[in-house]
Amino acid sequence: MEYRELGKTGMRLSAISYGASSLGGVFHAFNEQEGIKSVLLAVESGVNFIDVSPYYGHLKAETVLGKALKQIARSKYYLSTKVGRYGKDGVNQWDYTAAKAVASVYESMERLNTGYIDLINVHDIEFADLEKVCNETLPALVELREKGIVRHVGITNLTLRHLKYVIDHVQEGTVESVLSFCHYCLNDDALIDYLDYFESKNVGVINASPFAMGLLTERGVPDWHPAPLPLRELCAKAAVHCRAKGKSIERLAVKFSVSNPRIATTLFSTTRPESVMQNIRWAEEPLDEKLFDEVRLILEPRFRDTWLNS
Repeated sequence: MEYRELGKTGMRLSAISYGASSLGGVFHAFNEQEGIKSVLLAVESGVNFIDVSPYYGHLKAETVLGKALKQIARSKYYLSTKVGRYGKDGVNQWDYTAAKAVASVYESMERLNTGYIDLINVHDIEFADLEKVCNETLPALVELREKGIVRHVGITNLTLRHLKYVIDHVQEGTVESVLSFCHYCLNDDALIDYLDYFESKNVGVINASPFAMGLLTERGVPDWHPAPLPLRELCAKAAVHCRAKGKSIERLAVKFSVSNPRIATTLFSTTRPESVMQNIRWAEEPLDEKLFDEVRLILEPRFRDTWLNS
């Protein structure tokens, strides 16, 4: 397993790491015990970074993950969770106030069975008043960092320019990492345009969703996926092309997403132990350059075609 430093945090993260959104049943129903086994196996196999949020499954992901973490030595992993985006009774909620952020951290620690959080993120800042994030949410988290309740502070978002805006409008060192999703994958590599900037600010980069939330899979996108129809159709065509070559688009997607050494880690999510091992194997094998070029050509008409978050 390759390990890369996350900015200037001192944390060396596995190049591929475990995103626990699946433990909230975000994508489909799952067997809880199998989900717990997937976490245990990931850590046993060298994955040392786990990311979750109270939003995933509206507390369910943190609750299930907490059961798994009871069985793992705390020194074996870095743990990341989030504040700002929540949900209850199937209804999405947002609250970026300082009071809620602080309360959320302590509630997450209880669900996760841990005495501290390695990385706390402000979740999906595009749903927030960015001035509030800069002047209220982040200062509250920095205070928790000073107390040792959290070790490091970051922000997450789909829209890349929002990440830059926040970093530019807070004190240097406030934001130590960013988590970007769907912007370093086969159909969209816009994240690379921002790497020089993040490095100049000593901000580490976490990449998420190598499958673009299902676009780059044999199964295809869930009904709720916000991607425009022409992009969906091209990704489906690319998946068929890979299959015709005796390969899978998932395999290519994972390898591409972990291939940039300037990105500390890429998150994948699954509740199936066999898929954990499969993703790790894919991350460690060479990139199929010929297939990559063929898939890029298919996707070219809608390359970097993004969408609004939902």
